[in-house]
Amino acid sequence: MESWFLADWTAVGGFFGQGFTAAPLPTGPIEAVAKQDVYTALKQASKDCKTKAVYGKGAHSFKLLSLIDPTRVMAASPWAARFVQELGKRKP
Repeated sequence: MESWFLADWTAVGGFFGQGFTAAPLPTGPIEAVAKQDVYTALKQASKDCKTKAVYGKGAHSFKLLSLIDPTRVMAASPWAARFVQELGKRKP
């Protein structure tokens, strides 16, 4: 899930607010970035934030998930796009 945040770092930055810096976030194919590298990058990017604590999975992940743009995630992640397609097939 955290890899999806890399696809919409502007929403992540908006959530964390002042002090957030996108510079530590990896660029390129989000599915190629190791999970631990994503966690480390999110912590680095949020370490100087004024309004929120440093990124923590329990404290922030589901709030961020509700804010990121699914279109950006699907464009950046073939697996996410397939996941959404499969879910769409199961709608009544």
